[in-house]
Amino acid sequence: KSSRFAGVTKTGRTHLQDALPVSLGDEFSGYARQIALGIDRLEACLPRLYELALGGTAVGTGANTHPDFAVKVVGKLAEATGLPFTKAGNHFEAQAARDSAIETSAALKTIAAGLVKIANDLRLSACGPRCGLGEINLPELQPGSSIMPGKVNPIIPEAVIQIAYQVMGNDLSITLGGQSGFFELNTTLPLIAYNLLQSIDLLGGACSVFADKCINGISANEAVCEAQVEKNLSLVTLFVPHLGYDKAAELAKKAYESGKTIREVLAEEKILPEKTIDEILKAIKK
Repeated sequence: KSSRFAGVTKTGRTHLQDALPVSLGDEFSGYARQIALGIDRLEACLPRLYELALGGTAVGTGANTHPDFAVKVVGKLAEATGLPFTKAGNHFEAQAARDSAIETSAALKTIAAGLVKIANDLRLSACGPRCGLGEINLPELQPGSSIMPGKVNPIIPEAVIQIAYQVMGNDLSITLGGQSGFFELNTTLPLIAYNLLQSIDLLGGACSVFADKCINGISANEAVCEAQVEKNLSLVTLFVPHLGYDKAAELAKKAYESGKTIREVLAEEKILPEKTIDEILKAIKK
């Protein structure tokens, strides 16, 4: 989508207010990078998750176990699963703490938070279709709302957001469980395992559905985006190097009060040649 929408210029927004234009592709490239970094963070947890506490017995000393037990069993598990399991580097840490699970949950929570941001951006960009931003179209997955025929709701982004909130709640439970390792044993492994596995399952499913049922089918309303850019008062920022900040602010205020565009006000003021105005405004389009 980043590549496909690279040529669609739209109004940028900061503080939920109109800001300098960006391309729709720029926004989607940011979303893609969020997910890529989330995957990197998650994969970075794996080496520590692969450490197994086998062989420490009751308190981590390995009492009453054969010295080769842990190495051989861990090796068999690695062979059977195809995963690079290793013997824990320190049994006292491995049995008393669950920091690796907390770390993994935090990485999942980070992805969840990113998904909420992306899902909210998408449903705000698609709000309308006539009385909102209407910059993009989300795939239609329902005939209408329960009372308003033809009203199409952003149900996939809304579902993803709810799943993300559940993952965030699970992370809190995992954190509380992880800090409850008194002395030589953490007894909350059932709680941690349940919530961690649920987070993995929910988040994996949410990402697949989000991609297949929503993102893949998004299209751009190029005419709407272009019209909004033309009305954007922040375009005056591009003329600051030519006019100075104070004069640019004065022009923006005049455009706002008159309902005119920056282009129209500049043409009226005859401060810059029309050719220069066109060249500056064309520069925002990629």
